[in-house]
Amino acid sequence: MKYQLLVWGLLLGITLQQSHAQDSETNDQEDYVEFNDRKNVVHGVYLGITTAYGEIDGQDTYQGGIKLAYVANQQFEVGFAGNFFYSDQDRFNPSLARNEDLIGAYMGLHLEPILFSKRKVNLSFPVLIAAGGIGAIGDDFNDDDFEEELDEDDIDAVFVLEPGVSALFNISRYLQLEAGIKYRFSSTFDIATTPVNRINGFSAGIGVKVGVFNLGRNRYKKNVQ
Repeated sequence: MKYQLLVWGLLLGITLQQSHAQDSETNDQEDYVEFNDRKNVVHGVYLGITTAYGEIDGQDTYQGGIKLAYVANQQFEVGFAGNFFYSDQDRFNPSLARNEDLIGAYMGLHLEPILFSKRKVNLSFPVLIAAGGIGAIGDDFNDDDFEEELDEDDIDAVFVLEPGVSALFNISRYLQLEAGIKYRFSSTFDIATTPVNRINGFSAGIGVKVGVFNLGRNRYKKNVQ
């Protein structure tokens, strides 16, 4: 009986020792993985250029833009963006005996939440909150005697809210392409030489972003696995 108790005691001791060693090894491994796979926020920053085609009051409108933004964890962008546009309104002004077009620019805060950020193609919802100026100009650019002199009746301030939806294509760590549609809401403005008083309208465009989109990523993750 004493011999059996001694054997069972030794077996129990060995089992407890092995269990403790396995727990310690598991804890050490978990600490090691957590240390090397920190799950830290991935940072990014980029400079983007865009071009778009749309309409204002049913007339053809051409747009170009630039933006500088910070990307948090490949899930949200915040930065500044500006757009320049030219709208071929072809509105005849009897008092000036010429056609009047619209030209303007606005810039402000760029916000963009991103879905499916770990995939090659992402879905995003950009919003631009901006302010700028708009003017009416003659379209007689080919006339050698034409001289455009804008006065206070030809220009006015405008505020813009421009939400949209975009597809983002991750080409590399440093390059991203985008394509999407937006709708521009504007405040009213008063320009004597044109009947248009808002620049509301859809636009569709493409763009390129150049920068670094995943600064701070874990370069040792594969080795840990």
